[in-house]
Amino acid sequence: MKNLLLFLIVLPFLCYSKIEQTPKTIHVFVALCDNANQGIVPVPAKLGNGQDARNNLYWGAMYGVKAYFKKSQDWEVLTTVVNPTDLIVERVLFKHKTTNTYLLADAYNGKYIQQATINFLESNAGNNSLKISSNQTELCFGGDADLLAYVGHDGLMEFDVEGDFEGKDTSTKDTIILACVSKTYFKAYLKLTKANPLVWTTGLMAPEAYTLKSSIDGWILNESDLQIRERAAQAYHKYQKCGIRGARKLLVTGY
Repeated sequence: MKNLLLFLIVLPFLCYSKIEQTPKTIHVFVALCDNANQGIVPVPAKLGNGQDARNNLYWGAMYGVKAYFKKSQDWEVLTTVVNPTDLIVERVLFKHKTTNTYLLADAYNGKYIQQATINFLESNAGNNSLKISSNQTELCFGGDADLLAYVGHDGLMEFDVEGDFEGKDTSTKDTIILACVSKTYFKAYLKLTKANPLVWTTGLMAPEAYTLKSSIDGWILNESDLQIRERAAQAYHKYQKCGIRGARKLLVTGY
């Protein structure tokens, strides 16, 4: 009887420990800035070469996804792979230093922005599963990731997309879309996927990584959608000096 009581007391802690050990995964789709292949206001040539991840505005530059997360005290780089596919110039796997959270960032060749957009939307619908092993741990990305994000130019301003966007998951995925006027242009597609827009935009914006990281910080802490959106707005205002009211108007949550 004494052993049974001890087991019943310990069991919840064992279950909690097991749950805590399950990795949380984030998959970020970055369409590299590309002066030649995207309908953008041209940036300096070094920043706007969509085939050069190292110097690209949205990847290797100071506020690019790879550079910003690499310099962060909260994340560490586990692996870097050059040209993992014909579409992706570079892939980086990060591990959060204090939680069991992994982030996979894919830098898409800028001329393939349309396919990057399709892959992002299909993943929101629960498609394109991707498994990566790290330190004998199998990590699930693509359509099996817990959080998805898109960073870059809003190509839907110039083209339409077709794909398997009908949501299949029983659980709603969280998603972040840092691109100009993304709520207007992504809304119809995203509704098909049944994803939950944590943060997206109502106007023109600089899709730099401080907004993404601040949003992810709140998501890791299981904050509410409104709290996460507030983190994004505060970060955007801090770096862009646009006024917090303007940042809150720009960065919104939900449909």
